[in-house]
Amino acid sequence: MEVTRFAPSPNGSLHLGHAFSAIAAHDIAQQRGGKFQLRIEDIDGVRSLPDKPDEFREDLAWLGLEWEEVPAQSTRLETYEAFARNLLARGYLYPCTCTRNEIMALKPRLGPEGAVYPGTCKGQMLDPEKPVALRLDVDRAMAELPELFWEDEVNGTQIADPRPFGDVILVRKDAPASYHLAATLDDAADGVTLVTRGQDLFAMTHIHRVLQELLGLPVPMWHHHPILLGEDGEKLAKRRGSPSLADRRKAGEDGKELAEQLRLGLFPAGITLASA
Repeated sequence: MEVTRFAPSPNGSLHLGHAFSAIAAHDIAQQRGGKFQLRIEDIDGVRSLPDKPDEFREDLAWLGLEWEEVPAQSTRLETYEAFARNLLARGYLYPCTCTRNEIMALKPRLGPEGAVYPGTCKGQMLDPEKPVALRLDVDRAMAELPELFWEDEVNGTQIADPRPFGDVILVRKDAPASYHLAATLDDAADGVTLVTRGQDLFAMTHIHRVLQELLGLPVPMWHHHPILLGEDGEKLAKRRGSPSLADRRKAGEDGKELAEQLRLGLFPAGITLASA
């Protein structure tokens, strides 16, 4: 049975881009006789707003979607800690005290997520008074693992190679887990068989596939759909003030009609679908 999911973070309201992604995951599950899950990714400290999960539920119902809700990330902290300890004990993680400004001062190369960490703290004695993050030793992982593949329904077979990202953070200084670790563990725990999300997250899958192998997790399929762009040609985003679903809902717009228009590729004025 196909299991898909929609996993928003409650740090702002949902917009049309979220609606497009949720509808894609929902419809695939329905077409295949499977389950569509809602998971709230609420471990981003004070940026996780307590009123947003209920707003999300109202938005999804307004769009005419049906879902099964699984436990929020804030209930899974012990799991994240246990798997991080496992990787640390096996030598795949190392502590890092570097700040973003310190990394940028080194003029690092750029990767898919921006500045690539140059490995400054790897193998170093660190100040025990400073807060630390835990980074994945990507070179060690790739040296010890066999060649790994993953399958994407849109993009085909891929060879996993996270090295362009450098040594990514798996446990943040200010949160119990990064997106990479938490989402990978959650998808496995929830039995997700098809990770449906935007093409903007495609490259992240190289990291997630390696984590699955290191942690002995099941390997799902992926489906990275095109993303919606605003009038400026940039993807819709909360931080850019993209109109929210909640505002549309409160203004009396018909959510089910909007969902059907999104399915048909008939987007509101100024909204386009990215070509790649």
